[in-house]
Amino acid sequence: QVQLVESGGGLVQAGGSLRLSCTASGSMISINTMGWYRQAPGKQRELVATITSGGRTNYANSVKGRFTISRDNAKNTMYLQMNSLKPEDTALYYCYADIIPAGRGYNYGYWGQGTQVTVSS
Repeated sequence: QVQLVESGGGLVQAGGSLRLSCTASGSMISINTMGWYRQAPGKQRELVATITSGGRTNYANSVKGRFTISRDNAKNTMYLQMNSLKPEDTALYYCYADIIPAGRGYNYGYWGQGTQVTVSS
């Protein structure tokens, strides 16, 4: 059973920093593109950043220059370093990954349970 588990959320003042982690576990053949999404109350889930297995990254305009996505393929772990946080970054942050599980021949999309990030003004 493949699972994604996030950690690192919390409460921080505006201008502060947080680092989120997402670790994939279970029997897997490969982990391909991974990404972070977020959902604020009353809003749709939106893309924050993605990273391919080769390290190519993509960011939402709202976080460019402030957030950095990275991954450690040996640890099946992805990170999101969030600096210069703003109150509008407050949301539930979800980890996503395209994974080929053991015994299957194609990608499945997996989601983590979410970790809350709250930025106070």
